[in-house]
Amino acid sequence: MANTSTITDKIERKKVKRAARKKAAPKAPRTGARGENKAKIKKASRGQSKR
Repeated sequence: MANTSTITDKIERKKVKRAARKKAAPKAPRTGARGENKAKIKKASRGQSKR
């Protein structure tokens, strides 16, 4: 992404960012599931059921 911290005008900054996004190489497809590195929990909650 282009460094837009020096641009004060919001619309101009938006234009520069959009142009940089279009020019950037496309992201590679995912190799694994989105949440595969998240910490997993054994059981959600034990005890009395809600209903």
